[in-house]
Amino acid sequence: MSADGTGTDDTDFLARRFEAHRGHLRAVAHRMLGSTAEAEDAVQEAWFRMSRSDTSRVDNLGGWLTTVVGRVCLDMLRSRKSRAEEPLDTAAAPPGGPAQSSAGAVPRPVDPEQDALLADSVGVALLVVLDTLTPAERLAFVLHDLFGVPYEEVAAVVDRTPAAARQLASRARRRVQGAEVPEHDRALRRRQWAVVDAFLAAAREGDFEGLLDVLDPDVIARSEAGVTTGAAAVARGASTFGSAALGARPAPVARHALVDGAPGTVVLVGGRVERALRFAFVRDRIAVIDIVTDPERVARLDIESA
Repeated sequence: MSADGTGTDDTDFLARRFEAHRGHLRAVAHRMLGSTAEAEDAVQEAWFRMSRSDTSRVDNLGGWLTTVVGRVCLDMLRSRKSRAEEPLDTAAAPPGGPAQSSAGAVPRPVDPEQDALLADSVGVALLVVLDTLTPAERLAFVLHDLFGVPYEEVAAVVDRTPAAARQLASRARRRVQGAEVPEHDRALRRRQWAVVDAFLAAAREGDFEGLLDVLDPDVIARSEAGVTTGAAAVARGASTFGSAALGARPAPVARHALVDGAPGTVVLVGGRVERALRFAFVRDRIAVIDIVTDPERVARLDIESA
């Protein structure tokens, strides 16, 4: 029995559940904070909060933890702004060695190669632009545009209405898109489009292994029908995603598009957007797929030709 009354078996079970989401949470925190050391601190704080909360009735633990990490990062960004501090690092590993771990959580050493992958996936130029945003703008942009978190969930983190959260992300998106895009980030976007094409081709062909190659292990696929999590489950249901991308009516036209600022695919029937897929990435793999088919939701999307 631990000091807080939690059995060792229960703590180990919680730790295993948390570890399944650690990579995703670290990626979210790194994009929010631009600092590996601070990202590790935010993830550890999420573990502390989880270990002290009753999550037995939480249906989507990954979403719950993403919200917790978002709130922790928002507090850290606000504290940084109030002290006029810069992030400790943007791409290099922190000098302090392994991250501190709570009882029951598995400690993870800081890996310089992993740091480089994280920095590559977000883009150094984007980190620079993100530092010009307010904490709320930065959180709304990162959670929504980079990780596909719905505005309703973003609103709960920043304590605003969904409409206000959409405005925050829109302002941030305009500033990010208005910045000069260096060749590094153009190359990153080209890789992302290639991943999208590979996903759609594998979905059409029923290529299970090909789908696993382009999906993050903790990928989340969302549609009006529900949420699917994990690479194997998403790959098994990919024929549905493939048909959504191509459309069920005769002669649809599928095109690359920026959907709410993120790489995606839109399906046009009779010149009208009938459905849209939006993708978010972690280390050149698809981490989030949002499939939008409801006409009212489609009409609210910000869609630009890619």
